Amino acid sequence: MSNSTVVLSRRENQARLLAEYAIDFLSGRFGAIGTATLDRVAQFHLDSVGCAVSALSQGARAPTVLRNEALQHSPSRDSRGGIVFGSARPTDVSKAVAANCSAVREWDSNGTNFGFDPIRGRTAGEFGHNDFYPVAIAAARLVHLDGFKTLRVMLLIDEIRGRLAEVFALRTYAIDHVHHGAVASVVAFSAAIGATVEQIESAIGLVVAHYVPFRAIRAGHQLSDSKGASAAFAAEIAIVSAMRAIRGFVGPRDVFRNPLAIYRFNEPTMDGTSPFDLELGCSGDAFAIHGMHFKLGLYEHQSAGAIEAICELFAIQPNLACDQDSISQVRIKIYEPAYSIIADPAKRNPTTRQSADHSLPWIVARLFIKAKTAKSLDWNGLMLMPEDYQEKHIIDPHVRRMIGKIVIEHGGPHYDSLYPDGIPTSVEIVHTLFGTLSSSLVHYPLGHARSSPDKTEKMVHLKFDRLVAPTVSDVDGLRSRMRLVNKSAEEIDSFYAFPILGCDPDQ
Repeated sequence: MSNSTVVLSRRENQARLLAEYAIDFLSGRFGAIGTATLDRVAQFHLDSVGCAVSALSQGARAPTVLRNEALQHSPSRDSRGGIVFGSARPTDVSKAVAANCSAVREWDSNGTNFGFDPIRGRTAGEFGHNDFYPVAIAAARLVHLDGFKTLRVMLLIDEIRGRLAEVFALRTYAIDHVHHGAVASVVAFSAAIGATVEQIESAIGLVVAHYVPFRAIRAGHQLSDSKGASAAFAAEIAIVSAMRAIRGFVGPRDVFRNPLAIYRFNEPTMDGTSPFDLELGCSGDAFAIHGMHFKLGLYEHQSAGAIEAICELFAIQPNLACDQDSISQVRIKIYEPAYSIIADPAKRNPTTRQSADHSLPWIVARLFIKAKTAKSLDWNGLMLMPEDYQEKHIIDPHVRRMIGKIVIEHGGPHYDSLYPDGIPTSVEIVHTLFGTLSSSLVHYPLGHARSSPDKTEKMVHLKFDRLVAPTVSDVDGLRSRMRLVNKSAEEIDSFYAFPILGCDPDQ
């Protein structure tokens, strides 16, 4: 432990300690947060907003259904309520949070973490995403937080869920990774709106004991709306649990040491402790968000190494883009768990957008088709956007023909050893004219936390522009509006109530 971090010991009541930590963190007791950290949270939040407004403007089913549902509800008598993207009408806060988180997550294109901090020896490697910023906006609206304080709530959510991902791998037990986000959300939301330590502990107990989502939502040959909405439902139940606890409902105490809760039940301890210590950032730049990654388009993040490798091969031989009929094979080597997740043979024939963006063969095939007409053969020119996942592209016979040329192999122990520090991937293309072209072993593709920060930032802004341009009348105006740090409480009050083209403000 240092002055910039605090350790919640496995031998103590970590639910209560989490509550105390959150209250102290939001009060500023721990000291100043580094500018680099606040800038990174703001960047991830801006990225999430670009994803959300694009999904809503294009009428994506799940966020549209949940947004319409939210607009049919009124705030409870003891609440100012929340607002959904694109509307100023107050609604039930939990429904607003569900709708907004669903919109953020729908394209599966916002931030990602792999639960990996080798310096501290915490490498459980659970996935997670920056899906939960609407929870902070909802809390800010309820208790009149300004932009700087709202940014702290966002950081708190990312810190708790990011550190839990480093010490407890939910996927090992078929539990969906959004559960860490639910725990983080209930802690941060409760603390932000003034809950006591006892109330926060109860709220955590409710989330952990009653509402654990399983990975059934991600199983099967074709994925459904549930894949993208899982974070939304986790956030919704976090708000419900927080409100119940604040109103007096007492949930299970000391839930991290409870032998029948998911932690000790799946990783038994004989001495009554929880399975892990939890080290959390307090000040400076000692936060998990610095190990989180950006997606530069719409794709499952573990395919980023293959995308970078293909960009590398196009740079070596640009004529690959226009002479694809002479490609006889594309060989991709990747690591576990990517090999099992995005190279599953069932993913070779996606019929839904949710399955296509989790299919490495489809993503790579679509890149090749896109390259034929791209202005540049790099991330800029090949960035996958929502229009790439239109039904006509999913069933495109040219894409299907290219999929038939793609072979994906497990790279073996060497590749596995490089994950989750990196996304180790290599690509080989066998061409009748150019011979066999081999990429390097890509480790840190653009967007990865350890890739070039300047190049990544440039591409994140480009992605935002492309997502948002069809959805609002003033892209730069929206970017300016989303700068949290100098916003007043009044501005945060209607922060997401900007007009979205194609999205009815009241329906």
